[in-house]
Amino acid sequence: MSPLVLKDPGLFRQHCLIDGEWVGAAGKEVIAVTNPASGETLGHVPNLGGEQTGQAILAAHRALSGWRRKTAQERATILRNWFQLLLANQEDLAMLMTAEQGKPLAEARGEIA
Repeated sequence: MSPLVLKDPGLFRQHCLIDGEWVGAAGKEVIAVTNPASGETLGHVPNLGGEQTGQAILAAHRALSGWRRKTAQERATILRNWFQLLLANQEDLAMLMTAEQGKPLAEARGEIA
């Protein structure tokens, strides 16, 4: 496995976010994430089964319901904060995109900004 050198290694997660929790696959099955340019394995992500996928879908429905109840100002604040996080982590996110997708680094940086 080829380690990515990131300022914030916590951005490289090898779990799935379900209902606010980072989880692995219940069956422990994983899918390799490879760098298309080198063929090197970057890491592994959980191969979720039907039950966990269903849990994720239900959690997304609950989240949407909560989002709909937020005012425009509340939504704008959340989106501005998210945008600031993207900018603060632009270089690491661009490196991840390049490693996972083979996208040129300059294009990845532009896509994030």
